[in-house]
Amino acid sequence: MRDISLYIHIPFCKQKCFYCDFPSYSGKEGLMNEYIEALSNEILQKGKEYRISSIFIGGGTPSYLNDLSLEKLLRTLNKLNLKDDFEFTVECNPGTLNEKNLNIMKEHNVNRISMGLQSTKNSLLKDIGRIHSYEEFEENYFLARKLGFNNINADLMFGLPNQTIEDWECSLRKVAELELDHISAYSLIIEEGTRFYKLYEEDKLNLPEEDKERIMYLTTKDILNGYGYHQYEISNYSKKGKECFHNKVYWKCDEYLGMGVSASSFIDKKRSKNMDNIKEYIKRINNKESVIEEIHVNDIKDDMEEFLFMGLRMIEGIKVEKFKERFNKDIYEVYGEIIEKNIKKGLLINNSGNLYLTSHGIEISNYVMSDFILS
Repeated sequence: MRDISLYIHIPFCKQKCFYCDFPSYSGKEGLMNEYIEALSNEILQKGKEYRISSIFIGGGTPSYLNDLSLEKLLRTLNKLNLKDDFEFTVECNPGTLNEKNLNIMKEHNVNRISMGLQSTKNSLLKDIGRIHSYEEFEENYFLARKLGFNNINADLMFGLPNQTIEDWECSLRKVAELELDHISAYSLIIEEGTRFYKLYEEDKLNLPEEDKERIMYLTTKDILNGYGYHQYEISNYSKKGKECFHNKVYWKCDEYLGMGVSASSFIDKKRSKNMDNIKEYIKRINNKESVIEEIHVNDIKDDMEEFLFMGLRMIEGIKVEKFKERFNKDIYEVYGEIIEKNIKKGLLINNSGNLYLTSHGIEISNYVMSDFILS
């Protein structure tokens, strides 16, 4: 029985955030119970042949599930072959958490909570379409701590409309002072199909200038280091021993199995994706039909590019020996010219067989990584 990580997708939201391009929907609560029933069937059908090393329930808003559906889903997942030390994360939005659903999670082995905060300033939360206040986040956070959750992440975003450098620094300090175990700090990306994309096209979004956004990124590491967080990936910081195992599965290009609408999997060098339509997904599961919509078989070039592109996101970078082990090729034989060029520019370092980005390389990581992709 081989080890694998599971991603479970919950597509329901109370309200769609203005920046969100994830496959999630508001106003479809009527399908919730049916969806969880179908999802549970997919989990039991596909998950039983593996030993589970991590589970990540994302969305959407998993904590928006009603108690019955949440309990059904968690009970189903606990029927799988779970490793003793497995990591079990549920994404939760402030304003959808309470003592009842937190206790349900606790009773069913959830040991990590990831809370979507984004900002500590209420006017900014309103500007980006969040349904909660900072005070609700704090209330939910302290309740989760009281109930025994000792691994909690908060997501923060910079580069938001109307956000100043001072706003960002205030958010970082406020959250770090709460002694969270993990902080994810992402920059806003304007994605097609979102409300923000429409406003951006109409020139109605007051975004921070590029140099201000860069300062926000640079101050993140300094501030969080001062509170005992170490950066282990471009956008992720943790206290000692609290790195997110599940996310590292993606960055290391290890295998994972995705279940639910829109969920992606990577198994046996095949990338597959489930369909997006909730009703069609339920119908197909009930009829014992396949819900896979797309399959892409990676060639060795795809695999090597992904290994580099994802691995260089981690501060420790990639092990040159691991590349050889995985692809039976010397990394310098394939990418030597590009590696040397970026080392000379001060963007990459090869130290004792570890290839990783310099501080400046991290700042312009997309530029460095595109070098490898275009080769």
